[in-house]
Amino acid sequence: MSRLRRQIGNSLSNVVDTKNINQIRSKTGNLYESIAIISKRANQINIALKEELHNKLEEFASHTDSLEEIHENKEQIEISKAYEKMPNPALLSTAEFLEDKVYYRKNEEDLFS
Repeated sequence: MSRLRRQIGNSLSNVVDTKNINQIRSKTGNLYESIAIISKRANQINIALKEELHNKLEEFASHTDSLEEIHENKEQIEISKAYEKMPNPALLSTAEFLEDKVYYRKNEEDLFS
C-alpha cells in the first residue's frame, strides 16, 4: 500500500463538510491565494492517484483484442471500488492545508511586479 493511500485512509471521510473561511484565509492572508494553493495540491494528489490506479490495473490488462476473452476480474473490481470510495482530492488537499502539511512559497518576482 502506498504512502498516499495510508495517509488517505487514516482519518478523512469522503463526505464534504463546511470549512471556516477565516481559518483558510489566515494561513496566507488571502483567501484566493489559499484556494489556489489547495487546488494545486489537489491536482498533484489527483495525478498521483491516477498513476497508482493505472499501474495496479495494468497488471490485469490483456493485450489481445479478442472480444471473447473479456472477463471480469474480481480483484480488479475491488481495486476500482476502493479508489472510488476514497475522498476527493480537493477534500484531501484542504485537510492537508489546514493541518499545515502543504509546503508553498511565494514567487519573489510576483511581489515586485
